[in-house]
Amino acid sequence: MAQKAGRRYVRAFVSGFFVAVPVTVTVLDRLAYVARVDGASMQPSLNPEGASAPDVVLLNRWSVRNYQVQRGDIVSVVRLSEKPYLCLVSGSPKNPKQKIIKRVIALEGDFIKTLGYKNRYLRVPDGHLWIEGDHHGHSFDSNTFGPVSLGLIHGKASHIIWPPNRWQKIKPSVPPDRRPMLNWGESTEDEDDDEEK
Repeated sequence: MAQKAGRRYVRAFVSGFFVAVPVTVTVLDRLAYVARVDGASMQPSLNPEGASAPDVVLLNRWSVRNYQVQRGDIVSVVRLSEKPYLCLVSGSPKNPKQKIIKRVIALEGDFIKTLGYKNRYLRVPDGHLWIEGDHHGHSFDSNTFGPVSLGLIHGKASHIIWPPNRWQKIKPSVPPDRRPMLNWGESTEDEDDDEEK
């Protein structure tokens, strides 16, 4: 009797396992996954206490499936080559498994004043974004390698889920001094709010 119950338990476990694994893989591939944020490039928004207490964020893959991102979103992108000419010519990533997490400062068509890029002023090309870390000078971002192709976006950070005292939804925001200089016919939510006041 106990032997039959044990076999039923093993069969149920095995069949559940073979259902759970594909469902989990699909969820992680299409919907969302969690990632630990290392480094100081996004301080103080992420990792305000540094390496002693790194933030863990929920990266929403579903929301970027049609490249629908807005200024101020924090996104994960495939890490680009440290040699800018390789990024611009071939677009080939240095390590496709490594991702970086940065804030979207400007969208395609926006004019931006850069912080040390080869061109002081730049129009973000069609199909690209301008991304930066919040901790300027300690960030490997568009000021190093230029505009990023929308195709390199991997996910959008929607929530901080660890440590527990930092649980929160991440709201899009662009620092006032980093807003695009000119937007072709578009307005940001912040500009709309300013007009209403």
